[in-house]
Amino acid sequence: MNNIKRVAVFCGASSGNNPVYIEVADYVGRLLAQQNIELVYGGGNVGLMGVVADAVMQSGGKVIGVIPDFLYDMEVGHDGITELIKVKSMHERKWKMHELSDAVITLPGGFGTMEEIFEMLTWAQLNLHSKPIGILNTNGFYDGLLQQADHMMQEGFLKPAYRKMLINSTSADELLKLLLESRMPLVNSTLSESQT
Repeated sequence: MNNIKRVAVFCGASSGNNPVYIEVADYVGRLLAQQNIELVYGGGNVGLMGVVADAVMQSGGKVIGVIPDFLYDMEVGHDGITELIKVKSMHERKWKMHELSDAVITLPGGFGTMEEIFEMLTWAQLNLHSKPIGILNTNGFYDGLLQQADHMMQEGFLKPAYRKMLINSTSADELLKLLLESRMPLVNSTLSESQT
């Protein structure tokens, strides 16, 4: 079983059009706190980012936010969390979130959320880390993405072993269990920032 002490949550700085996304983000935050797992996230207090961070804090958990200086005002940096780390760039933000976390949970989001999870998957595919990566497929939000991953595999652009790296569930409890039980391939090197 993995020793997961901190989970990076990638999600939208918007809340979406369906209240179920807010409900699930709140539940994920409370679940992490109940399991004594710290949250690492993008540092904002708006959208699903703010919901999940607030839920962890309200449940007595710990939250580390990572936000670039230029986004601090734009995304309304969250000053009510355990620790807010300001960095210089988006790349440094992703690197720091990777460095601080033991696993990833992806909630609904836009291009930024997609870019974050795909970079983590690419690093894992290149054997640069072995952290489990999960998608919480709330309300079928990621059905199309999962179908595309299957299509890439079927067409020979994605090896089956790499497709299996994308752990997914419609249940937050089940997803966390799958991440905890994940047996990601052992890596031969330690990811350094110069490799990202």
